[in-house]
Amino acid sequence: MKETIQRVPIPVCGVALGMAALGNLLQSGSQGIRNACGAISGLLLVLALLKAAFFPQLVREDLKNPVTASVSAAFPMALTLLSVYLQPWLGWGAYGLWLFALGLHAVILVCFTGRFLFKLKMEQVFASYFIVYVGIASSAVTAPAYGRQDLGAALVCFALAALAALFVLITWRYIRFPQTPESAKPLLCIYTAPTNLCIVGYIQSVETKSPALLLFLLGLAAPLYLFALRQAIRCLKMPFYPSYAAFTFPFVVSAVAVGQSIACLAELGVSAPWLEYPALAETAIAAGLTFYTLARYLGFLFDPKD
Repeated sequence: MKETIQRVPIPVCGVALGMAALGNLLQSGSQGIRNACGAISGLLLVLALLKAAFFPQLVREDLKNPVTASVSAAFPMALTLLSVYLQPWLGWGAYGLWLFALGLHAVILVCFTGRFLFKLKMEQVFASYFIVYVGIASSAVTAPAYGRQDLGAALVCFALAALAALFVLITWRYIRFPQTPESAKPLLCIYTAPTNLCIVGYIQSVETKSPALLLFLLGLAAPLYLFALRQAIRCLKMPFYPSYAAFTFPFVVSAVAVGQSIACLAELGVSAPWLEYPALAETAIAAGLTFYTLARYLGFLFDPKD
């Protein structure tokens, strides 16, 4: 068992995040599927915690890598989603877990900024940087469950500002240094996540919504989604890498954003039936990629030949 725990890569937190988000996406179809996704997400986070407990030196070494360090922010993101899963049983304890996750994400953000952003090396910049800075908007998505839309709205504003700045920085990095290690190529799929996460956070936590802003963000998200999907199709031909985690949450939150935008726009008096088919297609793609990634991760963890 210890050998399996030792093999657990930190990006497993990204898969846990994807499973928790997928459960919410599929909730309207089946509460049982949602519960199963939440349970799998929780078990994956437990594996990550066991890795930190039994092999702290390995984790510390991993966190010296900017990719792994940035992906670690998926851990508190997953916790924010799972806190809502646990709310019926934990009550206000779930709110405490939500606050803890938000605080942990803030600590990761500050530490990452000090270690990597202040000592910036362009060739070490990857799309996973979005997870650290824009990813904190995951708390805005779940803020209404605790009546904290005020804090959620502030986090959305921060995430939008971070998105604008990081989009320029990260895109320039890939233009200036196009050569990327094969193991890091799936990270390009993360490009579809930040804008769509901001859309969901905006819908959930901002009280007075602008149809124009929402449509603008959807227009920005659409080509990024197609770019990420094309990248995913290419990368599926590669051997397994822990960065396969990028095939999960980015595509799930994209489907969530489109689905919630349809309902939100309708409430604002804007009919968007043209979004219904993309929402269904993105949901199917998100589920397929997430379950596929989960299977590959389980194969990697429990079958050394994978």
